Amino acid sequence: METRNRVVVVCLQPIHSTDFEVHRNWLAITHSLPISQWYYESTSEWTLDYPPFFAWFEYALSHVAKYFDEEMLKVHNLNYFNSRTLFFQRFSVIFTDGLFVYAVHECCKCVDGKRATKELTEKPKFILSVLLLWNFGLLIVDHIHFQYNGFLFGLMLLSIARLFQKRHMEGAFLFATLLHFKHIYLYVAPAYGVYLLRSYCFMSNKPDGSVRWNSFSIVRVFSLGLIVFLVSALSLGPFLALNQLPQLFSRLFPFKRGLCHAYWAPNFWALYNALDKVLSIIGLELNLLDPSKIPKASMTSGLVQQFQHTVLPSVTPLATLVCTLIAMLPSIFCLWFKPQGPRGFLRCLILCALSSFMFGWHVHEKAILLAVLPMSLLSVEKAGDASIFLILTTTGHYSLFPLLFTAPELPIKILLMLLFTIYSISSLKTLFRKQKALLNWTETLYLLGLVPLEVCCEFLFPFTSWKLRYPFIPLFLTSGYCAVGITYAWFRLYRSVLIGPSVSKTKKH
Repeated sequence: METRNRVVVVCLQPIHSTDFEVHRNWLAITHSLPISQWYYESTSEWTLDYPPFFAWFEYALSHVAKYFDEEMLKVHNLNYFNSRTLFFQRFSVIFTDGLFVYAVHECCKCVDGKRATKELTEKPKFILSVLLLWNFGLLIVDHIHFQYNGFLFGLMLLSIARLFQKRHMEGAFLFATLLHFKHIYLYVAPAYGVYLLRSYCFMSNKPDGSVRWNSFSIVRVFSLGLIVFLVSALSLGPFLALNQLPQLFSRLFPFKRGLCHAYWAPNFWALYNALDKVLSIIGLELNLLDPSKIPKASMTSGLVQQFQHTVLPSVTPLATLVCTLIAMLPSIFCLWFKPQGPRGFLRCLILCALSSFMFGWHVHEKAILLAVLPMSLLSVEKAGDASIFLILTTTGHYSLFPLLFTAPELPIKILLMLLFTIYSISSLKTLFRKQKALLNWTETLYLLGLVPLEVCCEFLFPFTSWKLRYPFIPLFLTSGYCAVGITYAWFRLYRSVLIGPSVSKTKKH
């Protein structure tokens, strides 16, 4: 309890990011304007760009916020901030995290807890609860940087738990609802769609594990379709009646924002951008490129803006969509033809999340949590999955460091990540102590390499002459280095899915 209190105190310090103003503006929009203007209002650059359920969520919060400070609910009060606004926003995140806590409780029921140990701290369920509730990435993104991801991930984890518990209709309803809160979860929609069709709409398998085609249930398909239709109608219906769906979708899918989000997401395109930047620097040094024709774009401001590549071909949204679908297909194929039960679904979900993260358009660095949190469930059951989890989590969490870039935040993020990483490694090592080492020497050296990388970016680079000439280098190094680890974890997880045996079931679900 003392540790939790200290974390809460840290999170209530007067540190505030851009997302405070984003959500304050959304509170103001939904509170003071009619619904017909929600997705048109553009006084602030931080326009409403989440689906309607989240807009109604902000609307509900605004009616509590007015008792703290009504000034925060005025659209024209741009960058409005005071202590009452800060405390309301901080406590609103903590309050809505109640759903996340409940979802973790339900997920803990789904893991294999049959371990020969009397120590509570060595039980898989206890370790999983700590890995989820004290997840470093979620802690800094929600409670220091500021967002409502805990509430949203609570919906996702609860839907996963319901599928593990064979409560398919509840799982489908929760996920459909989640999509209308935040559309980034479309990344994992293929896993849900294929799994529900394969394991719920087809009611039994053949002895070899292949689908029994005559077990198809029209009633179940209709039931799932009805859930999706009703949830979508409740969310989008008012805007359909107002003839505003095109405007709403233009806000939800702003392809004009550019390929990358300030170069922070450590994915394939980060490596692509890094290569383009290296080639452009070499070209400038060798007088092969005209400096006046080099596109200007900030890599360190965190602002959303267009960026054109200098040497390599620029990438279109269609190209990223094709790459993402190709990357997903093997996992979808395995989910259908090599069914492995709910855990097979969970692996497919994580691979869909990672494939979208690796190749998607305008991916945010925070999207790595979409793979990290579900991977926690697998990490406490198999040593191989625990190994992948440690690599994915450590590199994914470190890639979030640029979100906290001020001097007061530096010791906080380093200490919190060290605590979580040390616990993750030690607890999983203890859990699988009878098996071989979770990390080989190459993987260990790679993870240890994050230490000199942090020293270089935070403590040495600011005192060099390169700071003014090449300000992008810290993000360049962070994104590139972490992209290697995340790509490696993605390949390892794919390998385990492709070579893993199917689970033959002939019983009805």
